[in-house]
Amino acid sequence: MGLKEQINEDIKTAMKAKDKIRLETVRSIKKVIIEKESSVRPQGQDALTEAQELEILTQLAKQRRDAIDQYQQAGREELAEQEAQELAILEEYLPQQLSDEEIAAVIDQLMAETGANSAKDMGKVMGPAMQQLKGKADGKKVQDMVKAKLAG
Repeated sequence: MGLKEQINEDIKTAMKAKDKIRLETVRSIKKVIIEKESSVRPQGQDALTEAQELEILTQLAKQRRDAIDQYQQAGREELAEQEAQELAILEEYLPQQLSDEEIAAVIDQLMAETGANSAKDMGKVMGPAMQQLKGKADGKKVQDMVKAKLAG
């Protein structure tokens, strides 16, 4: 079952369960998917690829994380909590996120392969790291870990 079909099933389930937050979140995912599909149709593409679907979900999750940070800084805990609930629902559709140790192992491997050993070599590591970790790790976390490893 593709993501779009899964989303449609989850909308029905959320409606039956009267789960308002899940329903709104899943509908927002569906809306973005439909918008993206309509933008790729002129290029002759009928449906989204798995990579494009993953990109949408990753982008939506990042938006939620950013909103949580902003609400917490503004002291709006109730709004931060709602965003956190939506993020948890979104993460159900994303691939399993890697642990810090797994991310560090990938970074160490790439540093060894590229010979990166200082902060000016960050680009040598970040590009391949993000390709390898796309959808499996938060880009900000990867960037912070690469900076720390190259600085130390």
